[in-house]
Amino acid sequence: MSALLALEGVTVDRDGAAVLRQVDLRLDPGERLAIVGPNGAGKTTLLRTLVGLERPAAGRVRLFGNVCASERDFRALRPRIGYLFQDSDDQLFCPSVIEDVAFGPLNLGCTEAEAFGRAEQVLEMLGIGALAPRISHRLSGGEKRLVCLAGLLAMRPDVLMLDEPTNGVDAENGRRLRAALHGFPGAMLLVSHDDGFIAELANRAMAIENGRLSPADIHTHPHRHTHSHPHIHAREG
Repeated sequence: MSALLALEGVTVDRDGAAVLRQVDLRLDPGERLAIVGPNGAGKTTLLRTLVGLERPAAGRVRLFGNVCASERDFRALRPRIGYLFQDSDDQLFCPSVIEDVAFGPLNLGCTEAEAFGRAEQVLEMLGIGALAPRISHRLSGGEKRLVCLAGLLAMRPDVLMLDEPTNGVDAENGRRLRAALHGFPGAMLLVSHDDGFIAELANRAMAIENGRLSPADIHTHPHRHTHSHPHIHAREG
C-alpha cells in the first residue's frame, strides 16, 4: 500500500546545522500519526518539509506516491493536504470569516456560489456559522483556530497536518475542534504538546529529538486516583 505522505532519509539543514537528520516517515491511509518532542526539536520543520516549504539537503519527499523535488511538483499536490499553521494569524488574510473560508475552494476552481456554499456549510458544521460576517482578525484565539480549520475542511483534503492545533483554544471551541477532527474521514499528522489531545485522536506516535525520529508509545496512567493522565514517550531500544 502506497503511503499518502513520506520522507525517505531526509536531512534538512539550517544555518549549517541539521534540523532533521536522515528522517524516515510515512503516513498511510486512515492513520492518525502524532509527532511529539521538545521545543526546537524539528516538528514544524518536518511539516513544512512535507509540503515543500523547506527543501531537504538530502533524501526524498513523496506525496501520494509521487516524488516531489520542485515547487511545481508540490504545487500540484498541496491542495490535497490541509495544513493548519501553528499561528492562526499566518493563515487568515481576507477581510471576513466567510471570505477566508471560501478562499481555498475558489483557488481550486469552484464557482463563487459553490465556494461560498461550502464555506457556509463547514462553518455551520463546526458550530460557528454566526461568525461568517465577522472580521477575521477580531476573533478570539479559539475562534481563529476554528476558522482556519474551516478553510481547510472546505477544500475537502485527503490529509490534515495540524501544528499545535489546541494552542490558545478555550474549552468550548476545543470541544468543537475535537468533534470536527473526530469526524474527519482522512488521515492526520498531528504535532502537539497536549498529551490528552494526542491520546484522544492519534492511533500512532513518533518522538523527535535532535532531529531524529523514533517510535513512541501512548500510555494512560492513573492520576490522582480519579482521572487518567496520558504519557507519550519514545520506545526503548
